[in-house]
Amino acid sequence: MAGSPTARRRRLSIELKKLREANEVTCAQVGAALDWSGSKVNRMETGHGRVQTSDVDALCRFYETSDEIREFLKSLAKQARTKGWWQQHAGGIPEWFNIYIGLEQEASSFRQYQVEMIPGLLQIPEYVREMYTYSHGISEENVARAVQVRLERQSLLRNTDAPDAWFVIHEAALRNIIGERSLMRMQLDHLVDDMKLPSVTVQILPFGSGIYPMTGPFTMLGFPDPEDPDIVYRDGITDAVYLEGEHHVRQYTRAFDDLRAVALSPLQSSQLIKSILKEYTR
Repeated sequence: MAGSPTARRRRLSIELKKLREANEVTCAQVGAALDWSGSKVNRMETGHGRVQTSDVDALCRFYETSDEIREFLKSLAKQARTKGWWQQHAGGIPEWFNIYIGLEQEASSFRQYQVEMIPGLLQIPEYVREMYTYSHGISEENVARAVQVRLERQSLLRNTDAPDAWFVIHEAALRNIIGERSLMRMQLDHLVDDMKLPSVTVQILPFGSGIYPMTGPFTMLGFPDPEDPDIVYRDGITDAVYLEGEHHVRQYTRAFDDLRAVALSPLQSSQLIKSILKEYTR
């Protein structure tokens, strides 16, 4: 779904920072020249504040940009103020997860390592519902919203312009019984089917793999425009961390490559999943 407001806001902040650095001025100097605070300029460049088209006009006059650049940045500012489809399901997802979904909608590549559960984009509705029902304080209505958001997100993998999605899943996630064994049979059946999608690659990291990067779950998102740098995402119970620096991305890329190297091949992974399926069928 093109035009994610989250992605547009991120791109706008990147472009504004580039303009300031090209002009070799500080946030405080820009703020003083425009009768703003330096912190306002900083918030614009870090995506933590709304940027009005009038703000873009003022900045472009100060930086003496071309009309083409000014109109491009104003267009980004307008798009950043729209609401994403997932925000119609308020209550079904944590507020801090809105940012991730917005970035996910724009990604052209997707690398994820999961340890204890099946990746969200590969989950069946019953699996999703079981996990959210376990969470304390979530109403039935919001559980239903959470399931709907998850299903709509999964449509990414079936689009004609689907991102290149590569998942490394620890064997523990296959054996961790969520709900009943019958539910796990359906989930693993679905996982095998998803592995046939042209956009999807799945590798299982089996028990006994030896030495590999000991890390928790993480996701790396790549974007089609080279001006939009890759991002590493890690979430917790109440918040999430986004890592964008070149050092972070390089280290996580290396970790993911190391995980892929010790994991089973896609064919071997499919065979392992099917063998575990037989265990759930007995």
